[in-house]
Amino acid sequence: MPIVVQKYGGTSVGDVGRIKRVADRIARTRQAGNDVVVVVSAMGDTTDDLVHMAEQIDPQPSGREFDMLLTAGERISMALVAMALQQLGVDAKSFTGSQAGILTDSVHGKARILDITPGRIIDSLAAGAVVIVAGFQGVSPDTKDVTTLGRGGSDTTAVALAAALHAEVCEIYTDVDGVFTADPRIVPHARKLDVVSTEEMLELAAQGAGVLQVRAVEFGRNFGVEIHVRSSFSHAPGTRVIPQEPDMEAAIISGVAHDTSEAKLTILGVPDKPGMAARVFTDLADANVNIDMIVQNTPAEGDVTDISFTVPRGEAALAQSTLESLASEIGARSVTLDVDVAKVSLVGAGMRTHPGVAARMFAALSDAGINIEMISTSTIRISVVVARSDAEAAVLAIHDAFELGES
Repeated sequence: MPIVVQKYGGTSVGDVGRIKRVADRIARTRQAGNDVVVVVSAMGDTTDDLVHMAEQIDPQPSGREFDMLLTAGERISMALVAMALQQLGVDAKSFTGSQAGILTDSVHGKARILDITPGRIIDSLAAGAVVIVAGFQGVSPDTKDVTTLGRGGSDTTAVALAAALHAEVCEIYTDVDGVFTADPRIVPHARKLDVVSTEEMLELAAQGAGVLQVRAVEFGRNFGVEIHVRSSFSHAPGTRVIPQEPDMEAAIISGVAHDTSEAKLTILGVPDKPGMAARVFTDLADANVNIDMIVQNTPAEGDVTDISFTVPRGEAALAQSTLESLASEIGARSVTLDVDVAKVSLVGAGMRTHPGVAARMFAALSDAGINIEMISTSTIRISVVVARSDAEAAVLAIHDAFELGES
């Protein structure tokens, strides 16, 4: 039978009533003639509650014990969903990430999947059972320790399993009806997209659209997995994420994404000579800091340069201390940190063949009185960094300038 992988987020399994509704949907999918593998997140705010308890005991807990704690939430969900299916007369077995064969590197908090050995899943499917897998987690074959995949890791678990099992589709169930042209909480007239290309979804996810995790989209692109983003509270068709949109020229712009979880660092007065940028970013890489946008400017004096870049706000303090240690070694003047910034991005595969998109976007921001601090582009994306207080106004201005709302 064809294999369908379904992922249910924390809101979808937020209480016992919702778990029962999820079980009913899973049972219907099984009755329609599919083998079903389900990936679940922790219930509601369980993970946040666990983080809060850990911080009350140790503000900087060891990575090993922190991962061991956080994976408990998904294990609770998987067992309850399996029980709910059994009450409906559907055979179901639950597995932790390690039991499901999800093998990762040994980096706690943001481990990467190295391989999947799904023997137990395949055996259970062959025996007629629905398989429930705890998302967000795996095991390091080197250390034998439990690891977590980072924020949104259950999406990654689901798409990676779909790839390993050669599933027909990976359905991501969430609390929204699909992928929209902007966050509907900010732009009430945002339009749901029926289809979006993998490349566009990758950019939207990377720039802050929270509906899908960027690593999950990467798995989908790399292994040819078709992803459906759907609501667990309705039977609407949602949004299909596919390798290429049927008529790419027709869709100039897909949407506007924003991210308020970044910070901007600048290292001032770096000697303008070969090897300095390499030294800066090598030290940050060695500290395991993720870098996003980068801009280098040469001040008027000419023999020095300023390098600005953005990082996740949670890594800003580490990045700042790393740069401050480095600054005196390389002769840089100082390091500044700004946590009150936001990134706003315009995404669309059609923009690569349509001139004037950047001008139109910048004019919309100018008309709204919004100052641009940094600019970064790709063939299908334009991103700007603005003051965090301007983020929502920027999203609205760009969305309206490109007439992306409901017609």
